[in-house]
Amino acid sequence: MAYLGEEIKKLGFGLMRLPRLADETIDLEQVKKMVDLFLSKGFTYFDTAWAYPGSEDAIRQALVERYPREKFCLATKNAAWINCKTRDDAIAQFETSLRQTGAGYFDFYLLHNLGETRTEFFERFKMWDFVFEKKREGKIKHVGFSFHSTPEELDEILNKHPEAEFVQLQINYADWENPAIQSRGCYEVARKHGKPLVIMEPIKGGMLANPPEVVANVFKAANPTASLASWAIRFAASLDGVIAVLSGMSTLEQMEDNVSYMENFQKLSDSERATVEEARKVLASLPIIPCTTCNYCAKVCPQNIGISGAFTAMNVLTLYKNKSFAANQYHWLVAMHDKKNAGECIKCGACEKVCPQHIKIRGELVKVAAAFGK
Repeated sequence: MAYLGEEIKKLGFGLMRLPRLADETIDLEQVKKMVDLFLSKGFTYFDTAWAYPGSEDAIRQALVERYPREKFCLATKNAAWINCKTRDDAIAQFETSLRQTGAGYFDFYLLHNLGETRTEFFERFKMWDFVFEKKREGKIKHVGFSFHSTPEELDEILNKHPEAEFVQLQINYADWENPAIQSRGCYEVARKHGKPLVIMEPIKGGMLANPPEVVANVFKAANPTASLASWAIRFAASLDGVIAVLSGMSTLEQMEDNVSYMENFQKLSDSERATVEEARKVLASLPIIPCTTCNYCAKVCPQNIGISGAFTAMNVLTLYKNKSFAANQYHWLVAMHDKKNAGECIKCGACEKVCPQHIKIRGELVKVAAAFGK
């Protein structure tokens, strides 16, 4: 099905996690092979961002300089909240992206990661006016935004900016009912406003390609030959209104797996949807800190500890045993939200008096500080 006049196969190549060499530079030769395979199977959607180090430059060399411009769709993003003090600083990101990609124009251009304090930067710098000016000039074909926050805030933004043509959301079966992410709620708001979607994090940073064993067993019992990643991507792609599902592929093997089941994509059957729901329930039942991110604790904490963010990161570590990913979550949800780390708790107990879940917060914060070293 075409959205915004574009006929796009539903798998998108997310360019945030490109393969790297031993010196941490991007493995351009492997990226070229991945690009070649992706295009050979009829896929066209590539997603990068000004804020992804080296990504725009790599995709210029691996894609733009090697294929006719009309053979692919390129998306990139503007992060006006990163090191921008003036409107000119924010606009410069667009010009930098044009230069780094060499693309001439962008099929999809996103205001990057609206939500919470970040939204205000795009308003202050009048970036909505800027991107639609560039659309009139032909430098942008479609304007949208990516978003990581609450359904209520998404509704507010879409009410204020009905001109947005699409929304990019974090959606996967693990976060569908997760109170910290609220994937389902955000999806329903976007659809209420009639906005098509690009889906990010369908495999939750790769973790749903290797979920806890009890979850993996649910899928293997239903289909022993299907990859665990395939269940996650097909769940997202089966939702109505989806332009593309981005997979941040880091190896040629991951690319081969993804294109194998998305080349002739079939929506989940009723029995497959039931399997995914069973897996989701098993995952949700695992012993984690029962935080619902109501943040009553945050309102009374004299130290401004990022309690719910710390607990979300700890739960990620518990479930997926991925220390690097969990540590990134901890940094994002705590430090990047101007909160203090778990180790700065003074153990006053004010938080525990207001917690509806009766969590022993002080003890859990000690565990978080031990796990992440702060």
